[in-house]
Amino acid sequence: MDGIDKTTLWTVIILLGLGSFGLRFVFTGIIGDRSMPEWVLRHLRYTAVAVLPGLVAPLVVWPAATQGQIDPPRVIAALVTLGVGYFTKNVLAAIGLGACSLYAALYLFG
Repeated sequence: MDGIDKTTLWTVIILLGLGSFGLRFVFTGIIGDRSMPEWVLRHLRYTAVAVLPGLVAPLVVWPAATQGQIDPPRVIAALVTLGVGYFTKNVLAAIGLGACSLYAALYLFG
């Protein structure tokens, strides 16, 4: 971290912390005791479903283990996970079989 000024670094860290606190406080502190409209609740139901693919997709498309080159084991594992999740509607089965298929594909492809 030789290239970053300490004052700038701490300013960014503090501002990001305040911004993160502010976003959470809007829902819990300000409107936490009020009932939300149905359309907001309908959209909030999909938040958890959107977070996991958002975390996993970069690891499949641009894996650090291969210096950003797409490789078949990760694509196979992603497709198996997607297929199992879609057909069984079971998150744990999808994660488990996806992990097993990743390790099996890494073993087979070397």
